[in-house]
Amino acid sequence: MALNNYADLKKDLQHKMDVSIEHAKKEFSGLRTGRASTSLLENVVVEAYGAKMPLNQCASVSVPEPRLLSVSVWDKGLAKAVEKGIREANLGLNPMADGTLIRVPIPPLTAERRTELTKVAHKYAENARIAIRNVRRDGNEVLKKFEKDHVISQDEHRKFGEEVQKMTDQYIAKVDEALKHKEQEITQV
Repeated sequence: MALNNYADLKKDLQHKMDVSIEHAKKEFSGLRTGRASTSLLENVVVEAYGAKMPLNQCASVSVPEPRLLSVSVWDKGLAKAVEKGIREANLGLNPMADGTLIRVPIPPLTAERRTELTKVAHKYAENARIAIRNVRRDGNEVLKKFEKDHVISQDEHRKFGEEVQKMTDQYIAKVDEALKHKEQEITQV
């Protein structure tokens, strides 16, 4: 994308910051809380047909009860591979196969595990903040180049730089809000 003016730059920065937020939310959704959620198994990879594929390409996941996931495997021959993939995903889950149906009970979280999950959530949030600040840095470099190339004046550079900072602060606040929500979810008993 050729950035010719501040409006293009602003759109580009907003898009990149939105992507950072969405990535953080996706990582948060993979953290196990006390409740069953289909997003828990989103990142599970299954060894099937000689290749690795996401679980959602060989089975469907549902939540029949608050503490139980039900994985319905489409090909009976893949049931063992799906069970193994869930077990090896390091989610602390113990799947039980019954033909093409795999039941995955969600054990209650211990206080120690909740603390551990909270730390992981903080790490994900910090990674998102770093990504947003990197987008800000890139935007400020483009603004410097615009000023150097006489596309914008020094005053406009200062004004646009302040706008980029405000945008950065707003997106970091969104990350903090998502983290706060996830912490509440994790610590709820």
